[in-house]
Parts: sequence; structure tokens; C-alpha cells
Amino acid sequence: MKATIWHNPACGTSRKTLAILENLSRVDVTVVEYLKTPPGPDKLAQLYRDAGITPRQGLRLRGTDAAERGLTEADDAAVLAAMAADPILIERPLVETDKGVRLCRPQDTVLEIL
Repeated sequence: MKATIWHNPACGTSRKTLAILENLSRVDVTVVEYLKTPPGPDKLAQLYRDAGITPRQGLRLRGTDAAERGLTEADDAAVLAAMAADPILIERPLVETDKGVRLCRPQDTVLEIL
């Protein structure tokens, strides 16, 4: 099985999720450090749609100025554009497999799509 993780190595939950993926021999993991290589608005929209959540539900509030920028009340297009322009606004980690996408908070959520 192939899995892609949108990863932030500074995040403990992201590191724990990556460890789960790497410890399963049946999983071929692609790691995307999204702060260095951010997904565009179309990819983010697809990830959130496949995860069954809205872009606002995927918005990182802690440690960001998302609320001050009005993103907690903004429409999907504005949230996605802000995330693509400033990827620190993306809550992490997102994991995508053939079985779906999950925002893996807590990290064990990844098991749902393996």
C-alpha cells in the first residue's frame, strides 16, 4: 500500500504518525514536508473532500494568526488560498492512501485508512 503524509518534522503528532507508517512493512511512504513544498488550493480541496472535512476544519489555529485574519469565518476558497500561500495554516498531519484521507489527530487515526 502507498501512503503520502503531509508532514512537519517539528510536530510531535506528525512524527508519531510517520513512525506508525514507517513501522508497517506493507506501507510504502512518501513524505512531503508541506512547509517546504506546500500543496496548492486544488490539492488541499481534494484532500479535505476525501477526508470528509471542510477546509476550515483543516485550519491550524494554534500558533497561527488564522483567527485574527478572519479565516475562521471565511469561505472555503479564501481558506484554501491562505493555506496555499502560508502553509503554516494547514493542520497536520494529513495522510492519503487508496482507502482515503485523514487528518491524523490523534495519530492513531491513520489506522482507519491502512
